[in-house]
Amino acid sequence: MEAIIESSKVFYFDWELDLLHWFQSIHNSVLDFIVPKITFLGNAGWFWIVVVLLLLVLPFNRKIGVQATISLILTVIVCNLILKPSIMRCRPCWLEPEVQLLVNVPHDFSFPSGHSNASFAVATAIFTRNKKLGIPALVLAAMIAISRLYVFVHWPTDVLAGTRVGICGGIVSYFIVEYFYKKYSKKTSI
Repeated sequence: MEAIIESSKVFYFDWELDLLHWFQSIHNSVLDFIVPKITFLGNAGWFWIVVVLLLLVLPFNRKIGVQATISLILTVIVCNLILKPSIMRCRPCWLEPEVQLLVNVPHDFSFPSGHSNASFAVATAIFTRNKKLGIPALVLAAMIAISRLYVFVHWPTDVLAGTRVGICGGIVSYFIVEYFYKKYSKKTSI
């Protein structure tokens, strides 16, 4: 862990630290109980993986499930395998270790937020196919993203970038699925 922290790069805007300190100022027993549970839903993408599996299993949602799977895979590659190790951004909790965390100290780099990325990738994929399911998914994705600021493990620009990568993945996966579904349906109708 110390090697990762030492190799990380420290860069942020003043407003980011101000916003994180504001989140620290609104801590109370109710939020301190609820927010870590919200952020837990994004840990290792487990909640969204379960959602994707359910969508794949249920026949009337299979197209959404395929799209959400593609979106999640694409954005995890971009976020966790390319951007995080390339940018190597320090987490705010590494910079200010005196802040008492409500979650375990993360052991990977900060930029972009993987929680925001995975959440918005799946939520956007759902939204592009089904607004009724997509709106609550997007609200939950936003709650997970904001929770990362409250628990002091991401900079606001980490969350914004993760959100943006996730949304782009959800949209790109829509076109990928449309292309292959059209191509496949033409072959079976011949």
